[in-house]
Amino acid sequence: MLTFIFAPIIRMCLSTTPAILWETLLEDDVYYSIMLTLWSGFLAVLLGIVFGLPLAYLLARHEFRGKRFVEALVELPIVIPHSAGGIALLFMFGKIQPFGKLFGRIGITFHDTIAGVIIAMMFVSIPFFIDSARDGFKAVDVRLEKVSRTLGASPWRTFVQISLPLAWRSIISGSIMMWARAISEFGAIVIIAYHSPFLGEHPMVAPVLVWYRFQNHGLDAARPVAVIVILISLIIFVGLRTLATREARS
Repeated sequence: MLTFIFAPIIRMCLSTTPAILWETLLEDDVYYSIMLTLWSGFLAVLLGIVFGLPLAYLLARHEFRGKRFVEALVELPIVIPHSAGGIALLFMFGKIQPFGKLFGRIGITFHDTIAGVIIAMMFVSIPFFIDSARDGFKAVDVRLEKVSRTLGASPWRTFVQISLPLAWRSIISGSIMMWARAISEFGAIVIIAYHSPFLGEHPMVAPVLVWYRFQNHGLDAARPVAVIVILISLIIFVGLRTLATREARS
């Protein structure tokens, strides 16, 4: 199984020279595509933290009618085909659709824009963050929160000073997994935001660019871009996981 996972990646990386990788990285469409992917993934994680933390805490601390249904809804983006998810997003965030019209009044559009990339990334990756954060809050002894409230702390202060610091490892781990999943998304993005304006250009996110080059120019044109995307993702992912592990041990 390890060979099955590891061998194709290593063989592809070894089939491309550093000179070709550097030359490919300097191409405008490749450079802007990678920047767009990393930046959009970062913004998707930020939005996921802001809106996902309250839901994760609610699921960890409270029992209510329909809770199992809500938990199933959170998991839904994992099990449905992501291209179908992109169609669903388009039916809500398209220019003539309900949310599309609402956000359009304040100048935000989602079709072929960075905003569309971000919501597509967040849609497919938010379950990883919510599940991890929920497990982190469940691991916090509820008696500590009750003692804090008994001593006069408000619910918000208890959450910020007790619950959040004790669950931060799971929150960081969930954020890393969400980011890793977000930057690898293809199906939903290609539906709602095939091209996205960025720094005056109109590149695609990296996974879509790999597919575009493979479809139009063949394997040799797509391989260097794929290797660059894999190496960048691997370096950042391993770095963040290593940092989180060291902090947890300390």
